[in-house]
Amino acid sequence: MKYKIVLPVLFICFIFANSAFSIGIAKYAGEFLSMGVGARSLGMGSAYVALGGDVTYGYWNPAGLANIQYPEISAMHSRRFGGIVNYDYAGFAMPFRGNESLGLNLIRVAVDDIPIPVLPRPDLGLDQSYTDENGNTVSNRPYVDRYVNNADYAVFLSYAKQKSRTFAYGANVKFIRRGVGDNSAWGIGFDVGALWRPVGKLTLGANFQDVTTTLLAWDTGTQELISPTLKTGFGYSIDLDFISSTLLVAGDTDVRFENRKFASQLNAGPVSFDFHAGTELLVRNLIALRVGDDLGHLTAGAGIRLPRLDIDYAFLSNDDFKVTHRISLRLRIEESRFERQ
Repeated sequence: MKYKIVLPVLFICFIFANSAFSIGIAKYAGEFLSMGVGARSLGMGSAYVALGGDVTYGYWNPAGLANIQYPEISAMHSRRFGGIVNYDYAGFAMPFRGNESLGLNLIRVAVDDIPIPVLPRPDLGLDQSYTDENGNTVSNRPYVDRYVNNADYAVFLSYAKQKSRTFAYGANVKFIRRGVGDNSAWGIGFDVGALWRPVGKLTLGANFQDVTTTLLAWDTGTQELISPTLKTGFGYSIDLDFISSTLLVAGDTDVRFENRKFASQLNAGPVSFDFHAGTELLVRNLIALRVGDDLGHLTAGAGIRLPRLDIDYAFLSNDDFKVTHRISLRLRIEESRFERQ
């Protein structure tokens, strides 16, 4: 029975890997998928792969969905680079049978209402005078002909299973649509993840994104490949009983194979490494205070935990652009009929 499952998977991996050699990797083709989801994660420097336990793990590490106890809904809005880029996220996850979970996540990253200018007389130079159809002498000045949106979408379908008390695994099938003006591309990719608790309150996590490479086919005939990214991390919690609080410490490493070199924090030939770190202090299971480091940029945030609703805020500093603000909501449907059995 195992061979009936393994052999088709190996065949699919071979086909995608063969495509990668014939088409070639497109550097930064999947960059819009690296922004992260949820204000809690951003406040902790996007060090989130190994924590698990909420709906956003359909993005961070599908294995983390195995820890949810009730159906959850999450939404987020963020404006980046001074409001130029709109970033929206929505997600849903639910327990499935005794030790499994299912999830659906949607991401939209867009620059909306981009003006497309044209010249009335492209055969003439800029500001050159000419006579229009009404006999008037006018200057050849550009005008806005139409507005377009450059929008990228990703839909994640997730599955997770708690294999034992200390180990969980999960996988994503994700569908991608990219649009630039009048042109668009479609693609499909796969992620696999795992969570392991080797001892005490230490958790180790890994998410192999685009594990078979993800092919983007443009309507122009161009093809691009998103290369795999290996995200690894750890999380460790410390109970501070004397102040009725919990301190959570986390760190992540992103390993890419795009030959980014100096665009990364560390590289070894074509392999690059980027780092994230963060902490969270949860006071009386009500107020959360967070600080982190996201690729060398300071992050901070706060949140409030209500019986069914979490409200989180975070900001990300940047030396070259305006700071990024992010607000997210997480709703838990805490009813006994929906609780994991």
